[in-house]
Amino acid sequence: MNPDDLAAFRCARLLLLLDTAAADAPEGLDAERIGVYDFLAAHPLLLVRDDDDPDRMTLLMAGFDDRAVAYASAGQRLATAQQRLARDLSVLVGEGLATVSAAGRMRYRLTPAGRTAAGAFTATYARSYRTAAQIIMRRLRRLSGRRLRDAVRRSLAAAPFHPAHISKDDGV
Repeated sequence: MNPDDLAAFRCARLLLLLDTAAADAPEGLDAERIGVYDFLAAHPLLLVRDDDDPDRMTLLMAGFDDRAVAYASAGQRLATAQQRLARDLSVLVGEGLATVSAAGRMRYRLTPAGRTAAGAFTATYARSYRTAAQIIMRRLRRLSGRRLRDAVRRSLAAAPFHPAHISKDDGV
């Protein structure tokens, strides 16, 4: 089973994302940005591809690997994540961990209980995800909605071929 198939895992990740975003977006984030940030924070090497990018080394050291096997394309994984997002956000709101306000767009942010819950996550994955979320948000937070969607499309394009990822053990 893939952890993304578990609602508790996805909701925990959203808590981490909203907690990480709180300093730069105290008014909260709209669902579109939450979905994009969460997906790219879970798969940051789709955005941070250049071998000489200093953020790439940070992400590699945090445990992310673009050679990981996945049974669905990045586009399919994003579509599935978007289908689940509304329900996951409603769970956070229903449990009192997040609030939603309508200020132009519906924006979500953590309640004090949500911040406490997010602060309780100490697993290595939680630290790695926070690191990736900080990098993704730093790179994308100033983009308009249209430019954000364009950035996602570019990130979902086929990853460049890296001959360095093939070893003699691969039979090539």
